[in-house]
Order: sequence, then structure tokens, then C-alpha cells
Amino acid sequence: MGFGTGLSGASTEELKQLLAALHHGRLAFPLERTTLLVMGLNGLADHADLLVGLDERGVRSVVVAVLAERRAASL
Repeated sequence: MGFGTGLSGASTEELKQLLAALHHGRLAFPLERTTLLVMGLNGLADHADLLVGLDERGVRSVVVAVLAERRAASL
């Protein structure tokens, strides 16, 4: 995977699940693709190049921004 499509192919539901896990302290950082796979977020793992290697602050920033953008586009 490359950075060209970002997280556009990742489902909103899986992004929300990742954010919930982050809020509940269930993630280790830097984030690894295997963590997403173990959590059952296989679809997100396929599109996670932008998230892999980020610390907690980075993952939170990216996921919140993507979810906010999607929400704004749906209004």
C-alpha cells in the first residue's frame, strides 16, 4: 500500500473502533499493523500505512481528522 489513497478505503466503523480502543488505553505505540489484525480490524490494516509507526498523539490526530471530515461531508 502507498500513501496515495490515505485512509479513504478504510471503513468508518473500523476507524471508530480504533478510536475507542485508543480512548480505553488498549493500544501499544508505535502502532503496528499486527495490532490492527489482532483486534480484527483487517480492513483498516490494509489501509493503515499512514497510521503504522505513529505514537498515540499521531494516531488520535489522524483518526479524529478523518472521522470529522467524513462527518462533515455527510451533512
